[in-house]
Amino acid sequence: MLKTVGVLLHGNVAMFEFGVVHEVFGLDRTDDGVPGFDFRVASPDPSVPLPVGNGVSIQVSHSVDECRDVDLVAIPGGKVDGDYPAEILDTVRAVVDNGGRVLTVCSGAFVAGAAGLLDGRRCTTHWRYGEELARQFPKAKVDTDVLFVDDGPITTSAGTAAGIDASLHLVREAWGPGVANRIARRMVVSPHRDGGQRQFVDAPMPACTDEGFGALLSWLLEHLDRDISVDGMAERMHMSGRTFARRFVDEVGVSPRRWLTEQRVLAAKNLLESTDAPVEEVARLVGFTSATLLRHHFAASVGVSPLVYRRRFTKSAATS
Repeated sequence: MLKTVGVLLHGNVAMFEFGVVHEVFGLDRTDDGVPGFDFRVASPDPSVPLPVGNGVSIQVSHSVDECRDVDLVAIPGGKVDGDYPAEILDTVRAVVDNGGRVLTVCSGAFVAGAAGLLDGRRCTTHWRYGEELARQFPKAKVDTDVLFVDDGPITTSAGTAAGIDASLHLVREAWGPGVANRIARRMVVSPHRDGGQRQFVDAPMPACTDEGFGALLSWLLEHLDRDISVDGMAERMHMSGRTFARRFVDEVGVSPRRWLTEQRVLAAKNLLESTDAPVEEVARLVGFTSATLLRHHFAASVGVSPLVYRRRFTKSAATS
């Protein structure tokens, strides 16, 4: 049962990530039927204040040794350079060896990786750090399309707010949905979000070494509403279809059709955020032949429907 929770802090503290864990596990909500957690905030040297930034620091009350027997140890985001105190890594390993769980928030996943706990496991982190996490820990199975991942005793979460999702998930798993819902209601957040990080990632146009391909991509972005075929793209580049498709992948990293679809979805996201145009009109403006086709590609790329995305990222939702 989840009763004792330790938070390991070191270096420059990511205050919001720490606050997320504190908000779920560190506040006394027993008056609302939420169990009281034994909440321990620890660092390698509790006598030394830890900097938060802007002249603010935090003083902890526990040493990391006092967190070796907790049911859950949480690691907020922080450095990604691999320079982690040995006491932190030893404590994280000890918690797992004792049958406990580990929760990482954002770049806190790098600490779990340095402790050897991500080898062979699915995991996630903030989408900006996914490639670096995979590079440092090649045995880890990094997935930055999701808000959090459970794999054995390790729960990794994406960017800051995803730490709320992961924390509530662990509460729900240990104490049931009623307790998780009470905490979520007090925090005024959804007890469960759908979708994943893909909703929050922009897709910048790649830099092309070939000026001709750079010009083609710019032209395509300006004419997304047209019926554009791969053969038509090849003709503009004065290449055969086969040569063009191969060169496109070399320059851009994906096939022409996939890139065009991704750009149409990105353009649709922008229109859904900034206009009240019906989904049918958005589909036409970005080059999809029907709203059905837009919904299909949008859900596959972003993880939610166009209307759910619009409700989430604009103040008012369209009715069609």
